[in-house]
Amino acid sequence: MSEATVVAPRTRVPRAVPPRTGLWATYGNLLRWNMAQIGAMLPLIIIVQAVLAAGIIVGFGFLISDINTPAALFLSTGTPTVLLMVIGLVMVPQGVAQSRTSGTFTYLRALPVPRPLHLLADLTVWLVVALPGIPVSVFVAWLRYDLTYSFDWPVLIAASVLTAVMATSVGYALAVLLPPLLAQLASQVLVFFVMLFSPITFPESQLPGWLRAVHDVLPFRPAGDLLRSGLVSGGGGVDWTDLAVLSAWCLLGLVISVRALVRRA
Repeated sequence: MSEATVVAPRTRVPRAVPPRTGLWATYGNLLRWNMAQIGAMLPLIIIVQAVLAAGIIVGFGFLISDINTPAALFLSTGTPTVLLMVIGLVMVPQGVAQSRTSGTFTYLRALPVPRPLHLLADLTVWLVVALPGIPVSVFVAWLRYDLTYSFDWPVLIAASVLTAVMATSVGYALAVLLPPLLAQLASQVLVFFVMLFSPITFPESQLPGWLRAVHDVLPFRPAGDLLRSGLVSGGGGVDWTDLAVLSAWCLLGLVISVRALVRRA
């Protein structure tokens, strides 16, 4: 009679589960990725901002015969808003359009990370790019017209960040909603409208009534007035209607951008 063969039960070795990456770590990795893409260009972008500020402050000043101090101050305090709009409404759509064309945008969306973090990382990088334009333009205006500023720092900081986020989020929304070529074309039209037909570097009294009414619901004039109140305090304080309009556009841009990111590719 043969002995029964005893088979030892196979033990199951549990596989090691990699630790879950936290949101802050994921955000930091996305931030480093975006900074690596644009970081080398940051000095050049600041130089371009300085040249653009000089072009607006000095060049527009030539268009005004015998420019006086109030006119120079109005022009100079509106220039930071124009620079923020150029970054948000031109450079952001162009950068996102290039990313979509090269496939980088699709690759990042395919990563197993919360898609709103992509937007947060992009906004952070573009804030770093846009905000140096404010001191650059203030310095250029001081060199050209020897102006005296009276800073209201809480208003200036809040208005600068809110304006930069609004312009960046609206530009990002354009870039993710429209085809790349159409997004770049729309951004060029927008910045043309901002520089020539928005009462940022000139008083709104120079516009016809219907265009003034249009600017009451657009974010450009409110952004310019809020930033101006931070650069030259004592001019009546913050207009809460302007703040509400600017915040509404900022929220609209963020909502559109997030919805475009989280939808299925």
